[in-house]
Amino acid sequence: MARDTGIRRNNGFRRNGATALRLVAVAALYYAGAWIGLLQELVRDQVTPLWPPTGIALACLLTLGPMAWPGIALGAVAVNAPIGPSPLAVLAIVVGNTLAPICSYLLLRRVGFRPALDRLRDALVLVFLGALAGMLISATVGTAALIVSGALPVGDFWTAWSVWWTGDAMGVLVITPLLLVLHRLLRRVRLPRDVSPYRLLEAAVLLLGTAAVTLVATRTEVSLLFLVFPFLIWAALRFQLAGAAPCSLIVSVLAIAATAEGTGPFSHHALPARMVTLQAFNGSTALTALLLSAIITERNATRRQIEHVCAQLAEAVFRLAPDEPRPPEGDRKSTDRR
Repeated sequence: MARDTGIRRNNGFRRNGATALRLVAVAALYYAGAWIGLLQELVRDQVTPLWPPTGIALACLLTLGPMAWPGIALGAVAVNAPIGPSPLAVLAIVVGNTLAPICSYLLLRRVGFRPALDRLRDALVLVFLGALAGMLISATVGTAALIVSGALPVGDFWTAWSVWWTGDAMGVLVITPLLLVLHRLLRRVRLPRDVSPYRLLEAAVLLLGTAAVTLVATRTEVSLLFLVFPFLIWAALRFQLAGAAPCSLIVSVLAIAATAEGTGPFSHHALPARMVTLQAFNGSTALTALLLSAIITERNATRRQIEHVCAQLAEAVFRLAPDEPRPPEGDRKSTDRR
């Protein structure tokens, strides 16, 4: 009896220790993502057009469950405490930054969201519920806290709010799909053996080409931003979300850097005009990559299901009519592999 009690106690300590380590890891990821985002702040050293922590927080909730929220809150405290205007404002911002991804997570669960993002409906609900709807909370609470604390004049409310909201939404659109892809890859025991060197070379050329074209498009005075879309379409068609998510991140980061420096198509404009142009561009690229990759993934899954059903039907026909020639074994195996 005493031995069983001791074993249960040790198991409980291990579970608690593992939970604590997960929460610390979530807080550390949130903190690291926040400081990366703050490198490109545009309003009051605190509001940025791409806020990675929202994408990190939502991805952690989708993979670890709702018990990840203390890690999100801890990371938000660590980020905002040194730069917040007052303790009450920091508390309000932390509450808003914690509630926003939780609300997005609950909305996604409510509609049956699948983290694999292998259906068009999953991509759509991530955009409209996860990014656009859920992030209204953090933007409204955070901007109101800055106004009430006197850190921002009342006349700057809508400018700060729009930057905050679109930055949080872009964090979900760009970072969450990428982390979900990485989570699936890390859960695999080993990489697929049938990946050809030519496909790896194609992936490398795709990433380098996306970066090179985006650099040219965002650093020249001529409006060439449309040149990035063929690369996003290429990534979605050939690699689905695993290729589209990194390419979308590359495009967004380089476009934000050009906006912060006031170069390329984003130069010679006031902050509101630059923000509208930037977020319209980033939103278009993220939506193109996410939605097209989901459509291609769903189409491929449907094709595999049809091929599997056809193989089963052929097998059933052979059993009912044994005198008919049996389908070659190689054809059935190749059909199953497709």
